[in-house]
Amino acid sequence: MSDRTIENYIEAQYRDLLVNDLLNPEFAELYTHFTNEKIKKIFSALHKQFEVSFKAMNQRLPTGESGGHFLAQDSRDLIWAVDMALSLHRTLKNSEFRFDIEKYYFEVLTKCQSFLKKSGGSPLPPNMATVDVPYLIPIFISGLNLNIERSVKSIQSSMQIIGEGSYAKVFKCRDEFFDRHFAVKKALDSLDHKELERFKREFEEMKKLSSPYVLEVFKYDIDKNQYYMELMDFTLDKYISTNNGKLSRDQRVSLVRQILRGFSYLHSKGLLHRDISPKNVLVRIYDDVIVAKISDFGLVKTPNSSLTSVNTEMKGYFNDPVLRTEGWANFEMTHEMYALTMLIYFIMTGRTDVSKISDQKTKMFVFGGLTQDRTQRYKDIGELTAAFNEMIR
Repeated sequence: MSDRTIENYIEAQYRDLLVNDLLNPEFAELYTHFTNEKIKKIFSALHKQFEVSFKAMNQRLPTGESGGHFLAQDSRDLIWAVDMALSLHRTLKNSEFRFDIEKYYFEVLTKCQSFLKKSGGSPLPPNMATVDVPYLIPIFISGLNLNIERSVKSIQSSMQIIGEGSYAKVFKCRDEFFDRHFAVKKALDSLDHKELERFKREFEEMKKLSSPYVLEVFKYDIDKNQYYMELMDFTLDKYISTNNGKLSRDQRVSLVRQILRGFSYLHSKGLLHRDISPKNVLVRIYDDVIVAKISDFGLVKTPNSSLTSVNTEMKGYFNDPVLRTEGWANFEMTHEMYALTMLIYFIMTGRTDVSKISDQKTKMFVFGGLTQDRTQRYKDIGELTAAFNEMIR
């Protein structure tokens, strides 16, 4: 399809939703990383319909091998949403508006196609599992996935260093074929075998993830020990420090909500980041929105990982100081909550000193994340999010 035809197709879907009064902004914040305003509204509307449909379906699920029945109107509503989502996915796949459907929900949608009927309701398959209702996790994901192999020569010729850490250097690159910039993270030559394994694992873990609030990576070059990733504009540390006097409360709240959604997604995968700081969250500035993405997964704690040792050096300057005595291998969710509380406080105030907080709500919020009595800390991202909502109310 031509660009004009694609834009006309998007317009037609949008008008269909508008005419039928189906536009709903409830989940718009999950899709702020999409640049086309009408696509954002379409995705929010579809997301709302899936939320409603899956809740209704879960109430009608069969027990064991006995039958279950999904009501006629509910079936038609879900058929409409599934058809539109998959049609959009097919039609836009070769355009600048391409997107992916989160793997779990793509499987759910295709399964629904196999049993939904337009009249008389739909028989639900025996032993059908409960469908996860999507509240915090986006269903539609940015589909940018560059074919790096096509243009490595042009990439290598334009590499410009933009950052350096303990394990790697980061370069800004311009790709002539795609006419855009992105980043290359290259391991330092001085890394030992275990450090290099950790560097590779960082890429492998990030490659598994699909969230608008986690930095996207593309390809690992094993010969050069480097990998390609999307280019962001600033670290959160630099962005807040440079713009602290200009940022509105709404902008700060939006950044926090994006980060909370990102960590909710990570924790749902059984991951603990362990290196939370304003330098490990990156920011991209668009014309109408500021987008935050979690990066630097070199110290991520995964289930059954063999790369976490007692002697691993504690990093992350927002981490709980007790880890120095308790041991890095004992890192748990309450330690992650400590660092996240510090990060949120920094975003909302531009400060890191929590010893002199005058606002009572802020003081209560910070106490809930930093108290030395870990039994009284936020136990998970849900409690932290609820406390943040209470603080800003």
